[in-house]
Amino acid sequence: MHDGTLVSVLDYRDDGRTVALTRAFTIPTFRGRGYAAVVTEGAVADIESRGDRVIDPVCWYVADWFELHPEKQALLRRR
Repeated sequence: MHDGTLVSVLDYRDDGRTVALTRAFTIPTFRGRGYAAVVTEGAVADIESRGDRVIDPVCWYVADWFELHPEKQALLRRR
């Protein structure tokens, strides 16, 4: 949210063991301002703090985010 307006969302599926981050989306007029990174970072931090799930980065943006944050790659589901 920015000034009460929804600007970005991160869709997910949680099966109790793995959280699949399926789509990071930012409203077109707000793109390029880092909002998708903010929601991705927040979701990863939340999942990490729980300590009972791994992450499947289904969305290309989320996969790219993990490439830029190798310190968080231990949270990824092993294939």
